Amino acid sequence: MKSKIITRGVLAGFCALLISCNTKKDENTVIDLKEVKKQIQAKENEYAATYNAGQLKEIGYYADDAITFYQNRPPIIGKEARYEFLKSDLTDNTNTISFETKEVFVSHDGNMVVEVGYYKVTDSTKTPINTGNYMSFFEKRDGKYVCVRDMSASDGLVE
Repeated sequence: MKSKIITRGVLAGFCALLISCNTKKDENTVIDLKEVKKQIQAKENEYAATYNAGQLKEIGYYADDAITFYQNRPPIIGKEARYEFLKSDLTDNTNTISFETKEVFVSHDGNMVVEVGYYKVTDSTKTPINTGNYMSFFEKRDGKYVCVRDMSASDGLVE
């Protein structure tokens, strides 16, 4: 008799757990992957336009506490370090860069996105001088995605 009561109690608890799990699934936000990809690509386009224009302005791409990992250099940590990096990189620069978002992986609540993309740097004659891939991690802050971490890897095309 006691074992039937215990068994029923365990089953009731298990059923309650299943119901609560199913309820949480129904509360998930529906994510439009095409729209998220479009938003992230727009951020990449804005960054490229700023870089290509040789201007140092707030592009709304990086979070203030972002960290970037490039090959053969220490991480770029924070807003001031990023400003100094861009300032030195843009001096007498005639190259242009472009980014293409290939894939986005979005959290169930839509607040985090991992982007996988491709970049290309061309010289003033439109000849590719560097190409590669990158991954960026975005968080939604104040209703907008900002890059919190990113890293890139060259394909080795460097002339």
